[in-house]
Amino acid sequence: MFSERTSVGLDVHARSTTAWALDGTTGEIFTDRLVVNTADVVAWVRRLPQPAAVAYEAGPTGFVLARALQQAGIRCVVAAPSKMERPAGDRVKTDKRDAQRLAKLIRLDELPAVRVPDLEQEAARDLTRARDDVRADLMRARHRVAKLLLRRGIVYTDGRAWAAAHHHWLTGHRFDEFGLRVAYDEALETVWALEARRTRLDAAITELAAQPAWAPAVHRLACMRGVSTFTAFGLAVEIGDWHRFTGSTIGSYLGLVPSEDSSGSQRRQGGITKTGNTHARRLLVEAAWHHRRPYRRPGAGLGPPRSRRRPCPATRRTGQPTPAPALVEPGRSPQTLHHQCRGRRPGTVRLVLESGNHGGLTPINSSTRTAGGGISPGTVQREERSAEFL
Repeated sequence: MFSERTSVGLDVHARSTTAWALDGTTGEIFTDRLVVNTADVVAWVRRLPQPAAVAYEAGPTGFVLARALQQAGIRCVVAAPSKMERPAGDRVKTDKRDAQRLAKLIRLDELPAVRVPDLEQEAARDLTRARDDVRADLMRARHRVAKLLLRRGIVYTDGRAWAAAHHHWLTGHRFDEFGLRVAYDEALETVWALEARRTRLDAAITELAAQPAWAPAVHRLACMRGVSTFTAFGLAVEIGDWHRFTGSTIGSYLGLVPSEDSSGSQRRQGGITKTGNTHARRLLVEAAWHHRRPYRRPGAGLGPPRSRRRPCPATRRTGQPTPAPALVEPGRSPQTLHHQCRGRRPGTVRLVLESGNHGGLTPINSSTRTAGGGISPGTVQREERSAEFL
């Protein structure tokens, strides 16, 4: 509930700050246009009738002003611009009107606020975002090198791209044209420089994640499958205080809930909203991709291959292959049919329906195929017909 006497709205820009304040006791209005100086803005607010509450929108100016106002004992709310509603008929937008709107909304307690991180948390967040920027720059630089070679008809096909062998292959190219040679060398040097920057940032993140301020959250998050140290540290610094969310609210903060446009008795839902913290949402999506991979128990691949196969249904009960007589071709032993079954889905063989056989089912063999590999005339192939060897 709003308990201060004066409500202040600030429209903060890189070179100027427009202020609009309302004294709730006398109804007096104060307006001014201030220079970009945190000390001057704090001094102007302190000259107003106290106590006062200040609001401004989150943006590229950061949280320096919010921290300065809080240190001066003035409550400051940093509003989330993406969650602020604006009337559809309001077509006039100026700095003064924006500041006035913020001052009125904070008096009504209708401002959706964002969390103001401390200096340590913001520094760690800058580190993770710097690493993400390097990752994006490295991807673009690699694409430039690959596409430059592709335009000359040079394609690498000897293994995984950007591994050690690929790096050696890239350094072996020499071009006669002066312009192409300089462009290729510059593009390749950009890739090497970005990879070195990424390595340094990875080492710094690993060192910072082991600090007591971050280690508990990082260790808990890294216990989940698909979450590495970098992902855990990124989520920890982006979300910060985990106690402000519940299992049903953190999805909305990350933009992972479905969008909805319902009216009356009709309910229409669409894709996820993709609002909120973009960096944290990307980390979770990439972790989900890794989680989808099939889990293999460590050491499961050391045993003999036959011990991991499901036994053929013919040997489940008696231990001996006893296929039905109607499904065994003349001149072929039951053991041969049993071995054919091993490479297919358990209990399933491939059958065809032959005309003139009164609807009987016969396994596909060389006699039912033509010389070109097709099915002989009068034979209709049925795919995925199953027959149990019971």
